[in-house]
Amino acid sequence: MQWAAFILAALGFAYLPGPAMLYTAAQTLGRGRRAGWLAVIGVHMGCYIHVIAAALGLALLFAAIPPAYVAMKVIGGLYLLWMGLRLWQQGIHAHEEVPLATTKRVLRDSFLVEVLNPKTALFFVAFLPQFVQPESAMPVAWQLLWLGVATNALFSSADVVVVLLASPLREWLRKSHGSSRLIQRIGGGVLMGLGGNTLAQATR
Repeated sequence: MQWAAFILAALGFAYLPGPAMLYTAAQTLGRGRRAGWLAVIGVHMGCYIHVIAAALGLALLFAAIPPAYVAMKVIGGLYLLWMGLRLWQQGIHAHEEVPLATTKRVLRDSFLVEVLNPKTALFFVAFLPQFVQPESAMPVAWQLLWLGVATNALFSSADVVVVLLASPLREWLRKSHGSSRLIQRIGGGVLMGLGGNTLAQATR
């Protein structure tokens, strides 16, 4: 029953539209399916930083030191704005996928976007302890770690669905409008919107 409740709750959060899903959709629309899969992998890997931090209790620092939380949001917002502007200006044709030479860059960007999202850290700190069983023989830190890994997998499944839906949309836009610039600017606009929203939240 505990696991069933955990899975249902995690799935509910995972499939609510959020920054990671919008980011993955923007990468898929702007750069193609390969970039979408790379974004999923990068975000998934970045999320493990927050999982480990939650298990060790390090993410509680954001609650104890508000300036650190704000600083992370500002850095993350500026990074998203920069990525969106770069995508807006790029001359990649709509029918082209991300060259293999840029694979590391896409993975790096996606990893950093997730690591620089302090809301993810706070989510794990608030969510995971609800399903910890102190009476269990397994240490609490290990329970938090395994719950975090499972949550990350469920969230990544939602990002996979986003790639599968955004990829045909990209092809439809390309065929119906015949404009690589339009598709790039949709993806770049989404990223810049995410960055602007993050910065606006940080200044409140």
